[in-house]
Amino acid sequence: MKFTQTPNSPTQAVTRVLAFDPGFERLGVALVVKEQGREAVLFSDCLRTPATLPFDERLYQLGAQAELLIEQWAPDAVALEEIYFENNAKTAMKVAEVRGMLAYIARSYSLPLFHYTPLEVKVAITGYGKSDKAAVTMMVNRLVTLPPRKCLDDELDAVAVGLTCLASARTNLR
Repeated sequence: MKFTQTPNSPTQAVTRVLAFDPGFERLGVALVVKEQGREAVLFSDCLRTPATLPFDERLYQLGAQAELLIEQWAPDAVALEEIYFENNAKTAMKVAEVRGMLAYIARSYSLPLFHYTPLEVKVAITGYGKSDKAAVTMMVNRLVTLPPRKCLDDELDAVAVGLTCLASARTNLR
């Protein structure tokens, strides 16, 4: 098998981002677009897997759903939030596996992949890197219209990651 190197950033502006807040119990996902100078959320959800399933089955189910979303929404980039864990190394390792699977899927569809730390997301959304979850949620609700239902934190985080990508991707062009 021959591998070719492909750039990790697009050659044109990113306007349609599939963003993920990685997790294996709940995977936040959002399709965020920029049209006519305005950002909008076309889709957002929290994909869940039952705790009763073995981890490899949960990973498979999340990967299959991620692929369906790529095929359905045809994004021109994928954005992932970096992992930040202070205590539970076991959970962090499993979330890292989810991130790796999502990165692999993005590259297998030849999509540029962007990674953002929680700090970068907070700065992009609120202008302050030490903002709390409530401040991020408030600003996300000001920036875009969300579905008229209760959104879980993972879903809101995915929207924030997508907005961060739309705001910063144009500066990442090479």
